[in-house]
Amino acid sequence: MKNQPQYTDLLHLFLNDTPMLDVRAPIEYKQGSFPHTQNIAILKDKEREAIGIRYKEQGQDAAIALGEKLVQGETKAKRIEQWLDFIEKNPKGVLYCFRGGLRSQITQMWIKEKTGIAYPRVAGGYKAMRRFLIDAIERLASQFEIIVLSGRTGSGKTRLLKQLKTSIDLEGLANHRGSAFGANPTPQPTPIDFENQLAIEMLKHEALGHKMIVLEDEGANIGSVRLPIPLHKAMQKAKIVLMEAEDNERVDVTLCEYVDDVQQQLKVLHGDGNIFAPYEEYLLGSLAKIHKRLGSERHLELNKKLKKAILHQQATGETHLYSDAFLSLLVDYYDPMYDYQISKKQQRIIHTGKRQNVFEYLQGMES
Repeated sequence: MKNQPQYTDLLHLFLNDTPMLDVRAPIEYKQGSFPHTQNIAILKDKEREAIGIRYKEQGQDAAIALGEKLVQGETKAKRIEQWLDFIEKNPKGVLYCFRGGLRSQITQMWIKEKTGIAYPRVAGGYKAMRRFLIDAIERLASQFEIIVLSGRTGSGKTRLLKQLKTSIDLEGLANHRGSAFGANPTPQPTPIDFENQLAIEMLKHEALGHKMIVLEDEGANIGSVRLPIPLHKAMQKAKIVLMEAEDNERVDVTLCEYVDDVQQQLKVLHGDGNIFAPYEEYLLGSLAKIHKRLGSERHLELNKKLKKAILHQQATGETHLYSDAFLSLLVDYYDPMYDYQISKKQQRIIHTGKRQNVFEYLQGMES
């Protein structure tokens, strides 16, 4: 197993979206992985557990012997076949296990014996790549000039961010809009996956020579994921550009994001089936999260309005009845919280304007 090729340029790996074959157990993969990665384990969860116990009790040789017993014959042939399918599709890819040790080395050996291909493994494996990305966040959080884009809920901050070359869409990476209604029908990434993707985005901006990144004003958490501490601390000290929007504009954006976009995601998940039942569950479930802050009377009123709007859309296809409920949420619920938070940040605001004005201002900062 010695003298098998190792891949050591981790920066090149991530900047080029290199396809990666993860041979760790499924349970390890679910806890955290990297983009452009496929998990085809050399050991399934129970096999890994049994070998781990044997290793602790009897040492490495006994653990290897048990592994050869558990993964042989048709089982071994099927796993090699799956690896070869990945390699055929990704001839310039790499493979890795947790530390770049026995599992990835044995995988390399079996591939070489079957095909003659010397497929490289990542030196240090998952652990080295994870450390590299954590260090990158810490370094770049202090290196970049960070500009925070702020504004009331529904002002369209995320849409503007996507038009800028130097922005990172934190909510997009987190798959959550950062509010009580921010959950998407599809699950959020694990905290590790979120951090890994964020680090890669930051490294790509650095590679492009960007000195500044624009981020949306966020709290410490975006749904179930947490911003890395170094980045969150940098954002709390960063300059702020404030985008203003009229209430009718904010309602239009909210309709688009929380009706059209969410329902489109539900259609993808449920096909031609009835999306209104899961949509009602999403909408009223989100409202229930802020029941205490709204108070029972306002919660009941908004609940009725949203139910009526859902029934009306189901019958006619029209969505305008949502507008009244959304306007009430924006003005009566979100705005007071925003006003309180922004009042503590006044000294950091460097520019205020409408959407086009803010866009042009930030574009000027990019050049």
